[in-house]
Amino acid sequence: MQYHVLGSSGLKVSDVCLGTMTWGIQNTQSDADAQLALALERGVNVIDTAEMYPVPPNSDTYGDTERILGNWLSRHSDKRSELVVMTKIVGSGFTYIRNGGPITRTGIATALDASLARLKTDYIDVYQLHWPNRSTPHFGKHWPNRLTPSCINREQEVEGMRDILRGIKAALDAGKIRHWGLSDDTPWGIHTFLMLCHEMSVPKPVSIQNEFSLLHQKDWPYLIEMCAIEDIAYLPWSPLATGMLSGKYQNEARPAGSRWTLPQRQGLFRNKPQAQEATARYVKLAQDVGITPAQLALAWCKQVDGVTSTIIGATSEAQLSENINAFSLHLEAPVLDEISNIIRQYPAGF
Repeated sequence: MQYHVLGSSGLKVSDVCLGTMTWGIQNTQSDADAQLALALERGVNVIDTAEMYPVPPNSDTYGDTERILGNWLSRHSDKRSELVVMTKIVGSGFTYIRNGGPITRTGIATALDASLARLKTDYIDVYQLHWPNRSTPHFGKHWPNRLTPSCINREQEVEGMRDILRGIKAALDAGKIRHWGLSDDTPWGIHTFLMLCHEMSVPKPVSIQNEFSLLHQKDWPYLIEMCAIEDIAYLPWSPLATGMLSGKYQNEARPAGSRWTLPQRQGLFRNKPQAQEATARYVKLAQDVGITPAQLALAWCKQVDGVTSTIIGATSEAQLSENINAFSLHLEAPVLDEISNIIRQYPAGF
């Protein structure tokens, strides 16, 4: 396992970040305990969760993933200082979470205290904004004219971001969080927060989590370049395209207990024809190399310049072990060249 500094935080984080969104629906407390034991044994030291987890989100299980992690932390308090725990405040859209409202200073205070209680910890290493208050080109909205950015009220958005930063500063000053980060944001969002942080004397964000995979590379190179130059860690989520790049959903297969047998928020299945065709090519390439398709996708992600730590999730110890093994692999130039050829033919799988 290799380690890298998380942006400007000074924290050292492993190549692998353990994602937890399956805990509470697909995985039990016992499953989570086993995953954590395996991950720590393999050198993973960063854990990512969110107040809205598990996924698919619903009012009955809201907050359960944090509770499961908190139960483990309460039984392993000696490990707390060795871990980088990241969680996220949800954005607007869920009526059962703060009446579906946007992220605000007061919302941060309420959400943070609730997360700390569920996690059974006195502090959170990195507290993240799950998504911006404005609409952004994420979650399938990256195609032309799916958004109307010309209609965004800049002054209103900037004032909302100032309000958020007041909440972040209060949390930092109180010692409830050590650093903060972004998720599902854009170059404009990063730039504006950096500008406002300088203006308001608030520490800048140390990281951003965005969707990134062989089938979804929209952040390369522009957003990733900005992160690298501005010393903001880039953490890909869904590096397997919600499992598609493992090959298990080829030919419309739906293995029992898999994520695609569950309702998908906003109907965001990745099984578009181009994604299926590209995945078939990646599966064949992985077979030729002698690794699994998931390992090919994860090893590629690790080797993208500017990636700090890749968020992986699993529903079994075997799956988690397979995925962690990918980060000890090195893809040689001919394999990377073939991957580039596939990307050229399928630049946007979904």
